[in-house]
Amino acid sequence: MKKISKVLLLGAMVAMGLGLYLPTNSYADETQNVTEAFGTSISLTPVSKILQIASNSTYDNEFTVKNDGDSVIKIEVYAAPYSYVYSEEENSYKLGFNNENNYTQISRWVTFRDSNGNYVEKTTFSIAPHDSIDIDFKITTPNNIPNGGQYAVIFAHTLSDAIPSSGIRTEVSPGMVIYGRSTEGQSMISAEITNLEIKQNTLDNTSNSKETTNSNFYASAKIKNTGNVDFNASGVLKVEPIIGFGSYETPATSGRLSVIPEVELTLTDEWTEVPSFGLYKITWTVTAGDTTEQIEKVVFLISPLTIILTIIFLTIIIVWIIISVRRRKERHSRLAV
Repeated sequence: MKKISKVLLLGAMVAMGLGLYLPTNSYADETQNVTEAFGTSISLTPVSKILQIASNSTYDNEFTVKNDGDSVIKIEVYAAPYSYVYSEEENSYKLGFNNENNYTQISRWVTFRDSNGNYVEKTTFSIAPHDSIDIDFKITTPNNIPNGGQYAVIFAHTLSDAIPSSGIRTEVSPGMVIYGRSTEGQSMISAEITNLEIKQNTLDNTSNSKETTNSNFYASAKIKNTGNVDFNASGVLKVEPIIGFGSYETPATSGRLSVIPEVELTLTDEWTEVPSFGLYKITWTVTAGDTTEQIEKVVFLISPLTIILTIIFLTIIIVWIIISVRRRKERHSRLAV
């Protein structure tokens, strides 16, 4: 049996009706995923694994599913491809679990031990309230496996026998992502960082018949994986005051973005506590794999109210100067007579 090298975090999925949703994956230090929906609450530990895999080998593993609710639940466990699908309408990549490609073959190598001790592609379990079960699974690789990475997600999907009066069946599906990395052939980490941008957004909010205007600094970049194995991407937005108060730097605890092959994702960060006045140097540094790109920008901030007050102040000064000059001319004219 091969040893698991690392445990990471992926957010929970919630399935309502016929649809499934899984947020953009990111690395974190937590190892338990709790999913809740309308009285159903289950947790899965861990929620991500990284495995070094070779051809013609078997890897035994397990994960734990806990029923945190007050009723018996029935779950179905199975593996699906972990990939992204490009949406032309939104011009971005979205998670999808039906798109098989060269990097998702591992989803077909996963089997689970059922209650009879047999390993099958999918199986079901019942879990009593506030109880948990350990589920054994194994990955059996074929004689030849592709170079680079292999990605799958294992679901613990709740099954509901009864349909509520609303007619909407509510189910939850926490997922555990498998990051398989081939120990054979060549693994290539290659990243493209494009569309680095820093901009200031102005948000108009209306609350209690009072209109307020807030601003924020927003940074973004496109990260494309042109290699054959996943890598981490992270960005650091740094705001330093030249004139004024307040500063910002992306916290070290912020989640990193995991980018799998043949996918382009958007990395973002923002500073929301922007003062109304000041001169600031803004730096946006993005690192993906072994590649780093950086842009800088100097921004002068001044609120509409400050502009109005400044205009009024300057107008008063100009009027005062004009009046002073006229009086001086009149005084000189009288003296000349």
